[in-house]
Amino acid sequence: MESTSPRSIKVNAIGLAQADYKGLPSTLCQGCGHNSIANQIVQIAYELSLRPHEVLKLSGIGCSSKSPAYFLGQSFGFNTLHGRMPSLATGALIANHHLRGIGVSGDGDTASIGLGQFKHMVRRNVRMVYIVENNGVYGLTKGQFSATADEGQVLKYAGTNEFPPIDICMEAILAGCGFVARSFSGDAGQVRELLKAALSHRGTAVIDIISPCVAFNNEDTSTKSYGYGKEHENPLHGIGYVPKEAEIEIEPYDPGEMRVVEMHDGSLIQLRKLESDYDPTDRLGAMHRLQWAQEKQEFITGLIYYDDSRPNLAETFRLGGASLSTLADEQIRPAQSVLDGLMNSLM
Repeated sequence: MESTSPRSIKVNAIGLAQADYKGLPSTLCQGCGHNSIANQIVQIAYELSLRPHEVLKLSGIGCSSKSPAYFLGQSFGFNTLHGRMPSLATGALIANHHLRGIGVSGDGDTASIGLGQFKHMVRRNVRMVYIVENNGVYGLTKGQFSATADEGQVLKYAGTNEFPPIDICMEAILAGCGFVARSFSGDAGQVRELLKAALSHRGTAVIDIISPCVAFNNEDTSTKSYGYGKEHENPLHGIGYVPKEAEIEIEPYDPGEMRVVEMHDGSLIQLRKLESDYDPTDRLGAMHRLQWAQEKQEFITGLIYYDDSRPNLAETFRLGGASLSTLADEQIRPAQSVLDGLMNSLM
């Protein structure tokens, strides 16, 4: 595939400009971290010289699942039912195991209705990158708590969350995932590097990216919050509006260092990069580190667990060189004599 861009525009090794990897304009809220993640996918696809027709984009339902429309506009894509993206991804990547799968999901799509599907996809080790854009709320349906919301978290319309959160990284490790990472949408450099590594992984690569919701994950104490605005406004008519916010970004910081990041609503989250001596190949150590971080209410970021020893699903099924989708009918269908013999055996 050749780029139609002018020669003055810088192109990569296969002749494509960075603009060739973009998708449609985003319809998400201004300042949403999901947009930043889509931008990083565009950047790394350009840097790695990915061929768009060799990439399959998949998603479920939710704000996060709109994201694939905003990157790799020339790639194959499928927007599935809520929580059902892993099933379709499994089938599609068996039919053509040479495609690079990039799935984008959310904390509701993955950790609630889709948790069973997610766990079985990971258990089967489907070769794909599975990105969870995690904000702890159902942003598309007005901000209810998701299964990853922190215990004790208070939201104006949802009340207080009384339940402990599901840790997506922990669930992935328990299911046998060989590439588990966590990042923050405002740390663009780290997100890019993790995405590059994930695309080269042999099986399922799960990246849980904390991506704050500028619309619903807020507190009344902020003058930019929905609560403050509703108490002080004099509405002329009923209309919904999400205020424009700047994207949250952080300066680079060292392994083992913690950063306190202020959200749009004035609330704070703690990020800590994994220590330079941390061993991501220690499965029990990884789970212990996740548990310790949860108790400290920290979001550790980086590659949490890595194991490249398990065969992926295509290797387990011994699919060979050619993709099933490229084989002729006579190569994938039993001969008529075989079918006749089977039917006769049932009589």
